[in-house]
Amino acid sequence: MTTKVEEIAADIYRLSTLAPDIGPNGFTFNQFLVVDDQPLLFHTGHRSMFPSVRAAVETVMPVERLRWITFGHVESDECGAMNEFLSVSPDAQVAHGVVGCQVSIGEMADRAPRPLADGEVIELGTKRVRHIDTPHVPHAWEARVLFEETTRTLLCGDLFTHLGDGPAITDTDIVGPAIEAEAMFSYSSLCPDTPGIIEALADLRPTTLALMHGSSFGGDGSAALRDLAASYRARIAPAAR
Repeated sequence: MTTKVEEIAADIYRLSTLAPDIGPNGFTFNQFLVVDDQPLLFHTGHRSMFPSVRAAVETVMPVERLRWITFGHVESDECGAMNEFLSVSPDAQVAHGVVGCQVSIGEMADRAPRPLADGEVIELGTKRVRHIDTPHVPHAWEARVLFEETTRTLLCGDLFTHLGDGPAITDTDIVGPAIEAEAMFSYSSLCPDTPGIIEALADLRPTTLALMHGSSFGGDGSAALRDLAASYRARIAPAAR
């Protein structure tokens, strides 16, 4: 198992592991390392991926420097190696939304997590990471994203999931491939609030979209988010009639 490392924004690194047997052309599991005075890891990967992801982190910085361990929602590919990273990073703490901490993480993590209010910011040093609750978007009650304000990077979690092992970052269409993956996996919670929550993320005007599955995107992130919201609205409309 090999995890590739590439910088997609200033001091933000994509750690990407390909699972070649998922789907017709493989499926990537991506983590994002934000390097600063208080380094932050977004997603840990599966527990089985820990040796490879840890080695990838070590190509950028010593793993024991990690201060924050974060993820979008509670799922094995997002937080399966949470406790493994806590065990090798003595100053690290899991940070998540209040719901995630109360419902799951407080019982699962080997050290008490830090609950974050919607909109709360963690100061990493020169970088500022804002926690944004997105309940059930794309799935799970405790779902959330993070927005790094200085680079305008939206850590999207499972939003825009698509297949294949493309480049680390692209400026080509990611909405079409995401719609294809949705048709294949039906991974999103299609509730009435879904399009509006995604459109609110567009108001952040991100210039980099860091995706957990597939290539990240550099360009007009707002337009991509609005197009994704429109695709969900079209899916929801027939059920509302």
